[in-house]
Amino acid sequence: MGLESARDYLKKWEKDTDIIVLDVSSATVELAAKALGVQEAQIAKSISLKHPDHGALLIVIGGLHKIDNKKFKAHFGFKSKMLGFEEVETVIGHPVGGVCPFGINADIPVYLDVSLKQNTVVYPACGNSRSVIKMTIDEMEQTTAFIQWIDVCNF
Repeated sequence: MGLESARDYLKKWEKDTDIIVLDVSSATVELAAKALGVQEAQIAKSISLKHPDHGALLIVIGGLHKIDNKKFKAHFGFKSKMLGFEEVETVIGHPVGGVCPFGINADIPVYLDVSLKQNTVVYPACGNSRSVIKMTIDEMEQTTAFIQWIDVCNF
């Protein structure tokens, strides 16, 4: 899957040509921000977590934030546990460093965390460790098949 599945997915909104393919890695928040010349807070990171009914879920959060375990459990009713490094690509459809909500495997619930709303523009990955896309919060809402906005991060 990876970059091509993200690109195919984004064609529906004519955003496939907006993907930025970098010459350097954007696999971490720090690397992505440096490569793009933006603040780390503007990087939208996708967190792959285990889900007892769906196998996994994806939460897109602001670059400087982390999942707050108490908030997560209060919202979902179970403890947060990240997918193992070796599981991510098989379960989600993108490798670690390129996980995004675009072109993922079917039946993976996607949530957007309110920490993203601290920015008007964010940069999520696009399927591999060298690709990103610039999006407004409205575009994130339109292009992700997200279930709802949630508040499960620390501030």
